[in-house]
This record gives sequence, structure tokens and C-alpha cells, in this order.
Amino acid sequence: MNVAHSANLKPSWYGESVGHYEGDTLIIDTIGMNDKTVVDIYRTPHTEKLHVVERWRMIDDGKTMEATFTVDDPGAFYQPWTAMRHYRRTNEPEFVEKICAENNSANLFDYHVPTAAKPDF
Repeated sequence: MNVAHSANLKPSWYGESVGHYEGDTLIIDTIGMNDKTVVDIYRTPHTEKLHVVERWRMIDDGKTMEATFTVDDPGAFYQPWTAMRHYRRTNEPEFVEKICAENNSANLFDYHVPTAAKPDF
């Protein structure tokens, strides 16, 4: 939070995200992603020029979280594009356990993202 991007960023699976607040909105700026991931559920590819800016804020008296994101990749798209998603707050009595493991055969869209034993920075 509240820092600049690294000077000599090496592309990686998740890239580098930095954030800051503008009023009640959390701004997350991500660069440095390698070209081995996709930008959506339709498996749309991107290049290492991908730059994503997310804006997260609570709306509707705290009952809804709004996420607006802008995707810019001059190597893959003619122009930047923006999308929005809303998440409703629920009153679940407790969290439901879900399986989250690498190479889980039940995951239809398993991209086999590797996990580093130690950070490479």
C-alpha cells in the first residue's frame, strides 16, 4: 500500500500490485504479469504489456461491494476496456469449507499455476 511499482520488474504469474485509497475507494494497480494467464473466463490471452487498474468501494449503505476494473494491453487490444461487478453482502452463519489444492481434478479451469517455494524477489 502507498508505494510505487518496482523499478526493474520481472514478469510473473501474478505480476506486481500496489494500492492506495482515494476517499472511500481502494485503487489497485497491477503490472508485470507474464503472458501465461488469461484475462477472463473465455480464456482471452494477453501480453506482458497488461496493465489492470481496479477500483473497489462499498455502495448501497454497505450492502454491496462494487469492483470496477480497467484492462489496458496495447499488445492484445485496440483500446483499454472497463467492466464492473457487484458483490452482495450475505449473512451466512459460518463459512462453507471449499477444497483449494493445486492440480485439483474437480476444477474445470485448472491452469496449473506453479507455486514458488520461496519468493524470487
